[in-house]
Amino acid sequence: MTSAKIVVAGGFGVGKTTLVSTVSEIPPVNTEAWMTQASKTVDPLHGTDEKTTTTVAMDFGRVTLGRDLILYLFGTPGQPRFWPMWDDLCRGASAALVLVDTRRLDVSFPAVNYFENDSDVPFVVGVNLFDGRQTHPLDQVRDALGVADTVPLVTVDARERRSSVQALLAGLTNTLEKTSPVATR
Repeated sequence: MTSAKIVVAGGFGVGKTTLVSTVSEIPPVNTEAWMTQASKTVDPLHGTDEKTTTTVAMDFGRVTLGRDLILYLFGTPGQPRFWPMWDDLCRGASAALVLVDTRRLDVSFPAVNYFENDSDVPFVVGVNLFDGRQTHPLDQVRDALGVADTVPLVTVDARERRSSVQALLAGLTNTLEKTSPVATR
């Protein structure tokens, strides 16, 4: 049996809690708190009118993929005031899936920058398909984010289990490709 820790990261309201909840075979651990009037002065809430709760520590879930692979999922909080926790959540991770929302691309830059510059965890970028459709070609998203060609971009619908599992597996595949002895020659 092999297990892997996967971090699901991204900006505020991009679908991290939804993805972890969608794929977890156990009741997910969510540290959701109600958003209050006081938080409006601290957290950037534009474009998230329907959101009533927010992750204040992390999300946790588990998914078994076959008889020999278990993924432990750790979802990061998206608000800037919680970013210092990301180092702890990423410790020991095999891969990361950075979710982005093309409707609010600005909230994605800090997460992409973190994994490009401040973390050794290999990552993929998952373009979350809000409203069930892809609104921009992936090459345009890559250019807008300034993501290197070596970072895989995938589409994912965080509400759909199969799509979410495929995105997580893309993260593991990326790690294996970047850390295999053949890749380092």
